[in-house]
Formats: sequence, structure tokens, C-alpha cells
Amino acid sequence: MVGRAHIVKCSIHDLHPPLHKYHKQGDLIIGGVPTLSGLLPVSIGFRKQPPVALSEEILLIPKNYQHILALVFAVKEINENPQILSNFTLGFHIYDSYDNAQRTYQTTMLLLSSEERLIPNYTCDNQHNLIAVIGGLDSTVSRHIATILDIYKIPQLTYGSAPVMNDKTPGLFFYQTTPQESLQYPGIVSLLLHFKWFWIGVIAIDNDNGERFLQAISLIFSQSDICLAFIERVFIYFLHISYMLQQGTKIYYKLMGSKANVVLIHGESYSMALYGWLPYFYELQTDRAKGKVWIATTQLEFLSLALQRNWEAEVFHGALSFKIHSNDISGFRWFLENISPYNSKDGFIGDFWQQVFTCALPNSMEEDVSICTGKEKLESLPGAFFEMAMTTPSYSIYNAVQAVAHAIHDMTFSNIKFRAKRDAQGQNLQSQKHWQLHHFLRCTSFNNTAQDRITFNQKGELVTGFDIFNWIIFSNLSLQRVKVGSVDPLAPADQMFTINDDVITWHSWFNQTRPLSLCSEHCHPGSSKKVREGEPFCCYDCVLCPKGKISDKEDMNECKKCSDKEFANKNQDFCYPKIITFLSYKEPLGIAFTFLAFFFFSLTALVLGIFMTHHHTPIVRANNQSLTYTLLISLLFCFLCTLLFIGKPRKVVCLLQQTALGIIFSVAVSCVLAKTITVVLAFMATKPGSRMRKLVGKRLASSIVLSCFLIQAGICVGWLTISPPFPGMDMYSVTEEIVLQCSAGSMVMFYSVLGYLGFLAIISFAVAFLARKLPDTFNEAKFITFSMLVFCSVWLSFVPTYLSSKGKYTVAVEMFSILASGAGLLGCIFFPKCYIILLKPKLNKGQIMRKKC
Repeated sequence: MVGRAHIVKCSIHDLHPPLHKYHKQGDLIIGGVPTLSGLLPVSIGFRKQPPVALSEEILLIPKNYQHILALVFAVKEINENPQILSNFTLGFHIYDSYDNAQRTYQTTMLLLSSEERLIPNYTCDNQHNLIAVIGGLDSTVSRHIATILDIYKIPQLTYGSAPVMNDKTPGLFFYQTTPQESLQYPGIVSLLLHFKWFWIGVIAIDNDNGERFLQAISLIFSQSDICLAFIERVFIYFLHISYMLQQGTKIYYKLMGSKANVVLIHGESYSMALYGWLPYFYELQTDRAKGKVWIATTQLEFLSLALQRNWEAEVFHGALSFKIHSNDISGFRWFLENISPYNSKDGFIGDFWQQVFTCALPNSMEEDVSICTGKEKLESLPGAFFEMAMTTPSYSIYNAVQAVAHAIHDMTFSNIKFRAKRDAQGQNLQSQKHWQLHHFLRCTSFNNTAQDRITFNQKGELVTGFDIFNWIIFSNLSLQRVKVGSVDPLAPADQMFTINDDVITWHSWFNQTRPLSLCSEHCHPGSSKKVREGEPFCCYDCVLCPKGKISDKEDMNECKKCSDKEFANKNQDFCYPKIITFLSYKEPLGIAFTFLAFFFFSLTALVLGIFMTHHHTPIVRANNQSLTYTLLISLLFCFLCTLLFIGKPRKVVCLLQQTALGIIFSVAVSCVLAKTITVVLAFMATKPGSRMRKLVGKRLASSIVLSCFLIQAGICVGWLTISPPFPGMDMYSVTEEIVLQCSAGSMVMFYSVLGYLGFLAIISFAVAFLARKLPDTFNEAKFITFSMLVFCSVWLSFVPTYLSSKGKYTVAVEMFSILASGAGLLGCIFFPKCYIILLKPKLNKGQIMRKKC
């Protein structure tokens, strides 16, 4: 339904082929092909011949007519400015390609021929010189033109998508009055990430540009955790309405069936004419259709065919579009306001005027239609048909003409040789070769009338950024574009993308709340994403973080572990610093143990005092009096050594804690063992002829105690030498605390010390158990048996309890074991004797050697 391109030729002569002429003026030729005038005879079905029959009804994309007017305005402005081309007049001709490769090649060759006769490589006109070609808006048309122009090295300035030329002549450039299309991709990603849109649909045109676009965004989207809900490729075929309807239906049901609320659309400028069919399907539905956020790439324009005049366009309300940075050109609006079919020689304006205002010019064949008065106002047209503000393609055309004019100016006055040649030939530029203009185009740099800097990079692309616009469509189809952000590829990464959320108007479906576009709901802090098997990574379930880990942001892929000095809160969304703690004298547990330590110490000292006071009595003198005193003194130190476990651990304290415990307890248990062995040997020595009498005495007892002490001391010295205890921090046992404690250094040596004590205790228990019934008035074996039973029970239960305890409670368990085992020895061995000494003194007189019968 729509032609694909018109070719602009700046020339002094008129053009009279079966194509639309436009204007004559000047001595220099700027040939160009602004893509898609929108002129094409309507034909339902496929046409094998180029649609050139003017008797058929011509259907327009009216909006693209502004491209022609921008060209006219730019040439007019240059010719009225003597500072640019003072000695030359710039002219042009405009051709339409009718969306046909054959016609594009034909019109391109016409630019290279004399007058209107198509004679390739023959030019006899010395007054009108082809300088450059502008076009086209469609990359396909640009490629067809470039196939010929590259042969002649004629500069081509495109204002649409750049064509792909695999066999392009090395060294020649397309001069794009648009930046490279891929520069907008980071801006698109930034926009999606800014609004947290991770589940989007994509509709792309089915051509080379569309495939490159899909390949590029698929890569950068996956790197940014953005998933594609669907991809639709559309082929624009305006000559077949039924095919268009079929594609529109497919797109409509894909949109309605998808959870993606954001749709990224890519294509050429005319693609919007296809998407303009969507409101037609929306209106056929009885239920309210879902609203979508449309994101349009730079080439797409909000436009409609003439037959879509009364179609509802509310579906595109709230859309966002990327546009090449542009500005209003002063005087352009006034120029548009004075356009009329009755005062213009424009060969296109008649068809444009009749279709957009639904009237007929006096010389037309239309019947039953009112006559155009010429007073119709362009500003009254819907935004999809025409805009009074200069659109981005028109701005690019304007800059293209300006760039060519400035390049000609620079080339003409570059050096004395060129000036002399110009004067000698009487303003004839025929001797100036086309390729000479390339250097000046590449180097041109100037400010246009809107004070925008126009310059090309090494690739021949305009150096500029992008603006982000929000489309506001009113009920009368008028369009308001509101600038809401920008993308500057040359800015630092943190300043490249800017957007103002507050000025964005969303589709009414979203009730002016920020739209969501997700495959799955956000995972709140405290949970992480778990991808569903067989689905894209944007489709996931939310699972709570395991114990000790947190997620402090939404949609985290993994929960992270808090540092060693922090712990996860109850909701597992924040790490709090751990409290540094240790068993202190100020806390209840420390106070209790301190009290018990001094209590048992005082009790032991009292017992020792009683025994020393009654040292002459038989019960004190029995079973080796020196062993008794040694045992009591060792118990005194045992109770005092518990104080080493209270308070902030220090290096000296840590060295003394376990070694002092091991040595002191080994002395105590060895005294008990010596007492038991003494009882057994004393009984055996009373038998007639026994040789045990030589062994009975203080020397044996001292030997037992000393040997046991030395073995334990050797183990402790080895421990201190190999891997001594040291002050450490337990960061893992208690979730919310860092416990300061003495680390054992070598756990093997630690358990060796405890194991040796256990070995002595078991032997003492065994010997005492065997000697418990020996006949003797003051036989201690029975009491020793009970004391060692308590001692062994305490330390056997200590091991599992110690291993299962956490933090400072491990210290408390060890202190309790020390106090309990010491109290067991004190109570079971000495309390019965104190009872006799203090309360039953009659039993403590002269009965040491009496035997029971």
C-alpha cells in the first residue's frame, strides 16, 4: 500500500518521466532518496509490474511528506545565505521508488544522465552538476542506490538505517545523518533495568537489519538478566491486505496471551503502518484488551495510512520511543503554515492534500467530494498524519543538506589552486570529481541553526545521542511527544542514561502506576530465585535463604553469607554485627562459679585446718598423713584454678588454664591412688612371712605421686612446646556472638591430658573397689571407691557435654566438672573423717590396729 522511496536530485532542470517532479532551481545537483514518500497505487494482491499507473488510486503515508518539505526548506535556507554558497544556487529533484528495486535503480541512473533521457554514463550538461544523493529512509532502498553510486564514488547521505554492503568499495563511506543504531542498545537495556522490566516481548522486521537487531539484543539482554517472552518477525507487504491481516492477528493474540507487559518493536519507519492494524483487532474484542508498554527503536515513527484515519490509536498511548537527538529549526513552522497546493509547484502536494483533507483539487477526476480551498490547515491534522514540529527524519534530511553545502563550501575555497580553476572555468564544477567531496564531508563540522553540532566520525556516522520520548495520544488522534530522558553514548557510564519517571504518562490499563513486566513475581529480601526447570531464567520460584545467609535485595540469584563478624537477622535480609562476649565476673554465671570456687576452697581449707589441728589422732595419722595433706592442698589449687576460666582470655591465662588443671588434678588423683595402694599393701604386709613389708612406707607413696606428676607434667610441656593454647575467638558456635575464649591449640594434647587423668582415675577406682572390704578400722578404700566413682562419672559426662556446648558455656561445663569432681573427692573422702573427728571423738582413740573378727 505504500511506496518505499523518493529520490532527491538537486538540479536546475525539471523532471518529466512517469514519476512525480518536484522543483527546479540552481547550478549544483544534490541527488537524494528520502525513503518512503508513501505514494503507491492501491492493489489488493501481488503485482508483478511496478505500480506506476497514475489512474489507480494512490495511497499515502502522509506523515512522510514532511521529509520533502524539510528538504525544500533546507535548500531554500542555504540559497538565501550568501555566506555558504555565495556563487552557486542549489537545486533538487525528488523521485519515488514505489517500493520497487527496478524503479530505484532506474531513478538512480536518471541522476547520472543528462536532462530526462536515461542514457547511462552520458552527460552533456555543464551547468547542472550532481554533487550528492540523500536517501533513503529504508535500508533496502539505500542499498540499491549504493550499488550504483559506489561505482561513481558519489557521496550518499542516508537518514535511515544503514544498508549492509558486503561488496562495498573500500575507502568509501555512507554518510549517516543518524548515529549507529547499536548505540541505542545500552540505553534500551538501561531503561528496562531502571523500571525492572525483565520479561519482554520483541517484534522485529523480517530483514537483515531485524536479524542483526535480534542477535545483538539477545546477547546484551541475557547479560543483563532480561528474558525474551516471545520474538515475532514481521514482513511488511502492503500490496496484500489479507497477508497484513494475517500477521496482525498473529501479533495480536501473541500480545494478549503473554504475561509480558512491555513490547520492544523494531523496524523501518513504515513499520508503524502495520502496527496500526492492532487497534482494529482491539476494537473487535468485547473484553477490555490488555494495555502494553510499547518501546520503539529510533527508526519507528508514529504514522498511519490514509485509510486508518478514524482508527483508534489509544493502544499506543503511553509508549516510549528512542529518537535521535533533534531540535526545532526556527522558521520551519512558519514555512509549513504557508504551504498550499495553489502556491506550490510540488508534484506531490496534490495527492497529499486530497487524501489528508478528503477533498479534491479542481483538475482531479474525483466526484462527490468537496473542492479543496487551499485554506486547510496542516496543524489540524492528526499526529499520525502530520506534525508541525520537525520530526527526526526531517531533521536528519535538513542536516544532510547543510552538511553537503558546508562541504562544498570548504572544497571550493580550500586552496588557491581550486579558486584559480573555478575562475578559469566560469563557475564550472564539472572538473571537480565526486570523490573529492568525500574528504570534506568526513571533516565537516559546523553548528546548524538550532546550534547543534554536526560532525561525522571516522565511519561517516553523525556524532550525537538519543532522546527518549513518551507518546501521549488524544482522542482526536493528535500526538504529543514529551521528552522524558536521554542517552549519551559519549558520556561516562554512570551519566550515559537519564530519565525522569515523574513526567511519564502510562497507558490507562495500568491506572498510572508503574507497569510490571515479569515472568515471576519479585523475590523479596530474605529469599532467592530458583529457576524453574526447562524455562527461561526469568521464570523462577522464590525460596527462603538457608540459615546463616541473607538476601538484602530483590530478586537475588543466591543468598550471601554474612561475614564472620556478622549474623543474619530473623527475616534473613540484613546482617547485624555480632556481640563480643566471654564469661565475665559481672554476669550471673561468672558470679555463681566464683562463689562456688571460693566456697569449696574455704571448705577445703577448713578441712585441712581440722586435720592439722587433730594431726595426732589415729584417723588423721592412718593411711599416710602426708598424702592426706598433699591431697587437700591439691584440692585447694583445683578450686582456685577455676578462676582462670573467668574473665577475658589472655595469653598467660590461656597457657595456665589447661596445664594447671591437668597437673593439679593428676597430683590429687595420684594421691588417692597412692592411698589405695598403701591400704592394699598394708593389709598384705600383715600376713605372716609377707615380703610386702619392705614396700609399705612413705617412700612408695611419694614415688607413686611423683611419677604420676612427672608423666602429666611431661605431657603438658610437650603441649606447650608443640601447639600451646592461645587466646582465640569462636565466631561460629553462637549465631549472634563472637565468643572470646582460650583455644586449645592442639586438641590431641588436650584430650591426652584428660585421658591421662581418666586413666589414673580408673586405676584408682579399680584398686579402691577391690580393697573396699579389707578389715581395718580406718580403711579409706570404701570412701575412695565412692569418690572415684563420682570423679569418673563427672569427667565421662564432661566429654559429650563439652562437645555439644557452644560459646562460653563450654567454659562453664569445664568449670562445673572441675568443681564437681573436686567436691566429690572432698566430700566422699574427708567429710566422714571430719564427722568422726568433730562429732564422734570416741571412735578416734587407739583403734588403729584393732581387727574385726
